[in-house]
Amino acid sequence: MKRVGILYHPKNPVAGPLAQELADKMRAMESFVWLCSAWDEAKAKAEVAGTDLICSVGGDGTILRAARIAIPWPVPILGINVGRLGFITELTPQEALDQLPSFMSGDGRLEERTMLQAELLATGKGSGSTFHALNDVVMARGSASRMIYVRVTVDGKPLTTYKADGVIVATATGSTGYSLAAGGPILYPGSQDLLLKPVAAHLCANTAIALPPTAVVGLTVEADHPAILSIDGQEDLPLSDGDQIIVKRSVHVTRFLRLKPLYHFYSTLLEKLG
Repeated sequence: MKRVGILYHPKNPVAGPLAQELADKMRAMESFVWLCSAWDEAKAKAEVAGTDLICSVGGDGTILRAARIAIPWPVPILGINVGRLGFITELTPQEALDQLPSFMSGDGRLEERTMLQAELLATGKGSGSTFHALNDVVMARGSASRMIYVRVTVDGKPLTTYKADGVIVATATGSTGYSLAAGGPILYPGSQDLLLKPVAAHLCANTAIALPPTAVVGLTVEADHPAILSIDGQEDLPLSDGDQIIVKRSVHVTRFLRLKPLYHFYSTLLEKLG
C-alpha cells in the first residue's frame, strides 16, 4: 500500500491517538499517509484520489462517513472498531496493530456492499439534490410527535400509503441498523436487494418488503407538519407536504478489506444480538 488514508472519529478519545500510532507505523514502512477527521468531509474528499486503502478508526458511524467520502473512487475501507456496536467494523485496535504488515502488503479479501442513491424532488430549497447512503434512506416525521402519510410507489406503480412515524429504504448493510430496530429482517452482507420497512405503522401493514436490486422506490410525504429526509442517520433535510424522494441502488458500491472469513459476520451478529 503506497498511499493510505486514515479517517478517525474526532470525539472518540481513543480514535485520534490510535490513528496517529497507525500512521507512524505505516510511514516507517515507507507509505504515504494522510489523516483526517471523518467529520471533515470536504477535506477528506480532497485526499482520496490515488489512495490505495482507507482505515476507518471509530465505530459503524465512522464507516458510514468513510463510505460516502470514498465516492466515486473504488478505495477499499478497513474498519477498526473503537465504537460500541461494530457490525461493519472488523478489527479491534490491537488486531489492527498486530496485523498491520498483513493488510499493508495486500493480504485479505475484498467485499462489496450495495449503496443507495436518493434524489430529492422538493418544491423548496434542495430540490434535485442527490445523496448516497450505505445503510439507509429514511422519510420520517420531524420534531412533532405526529405520524405522517407516506405514499409509496415501486417502479412508478402505486404500492401503498403508510400512516406511520416513517418509512425506511435499507440495504443489506442497513438491515442490521435502524431497519432491524424497527422489526425488519437481516439480509446477508452481499445481497443487492432493497428493504422497504415502515416505522410504527398505524392500522396498515407493518411488515418489511424485500425488493429486487432493480427497484426504483418513490416516497412522497403527505403532512401538514414538518418531516425529514435522513441519509444514513447523519444528514437530515427538512421536507414539506408533497416532497418526493426517489430511491434506487447506487452505481457506487462500498468496498471493504476483510482479514477475517465471512462467517465472522454471523458470529459477530449473534454476539451483538445476545
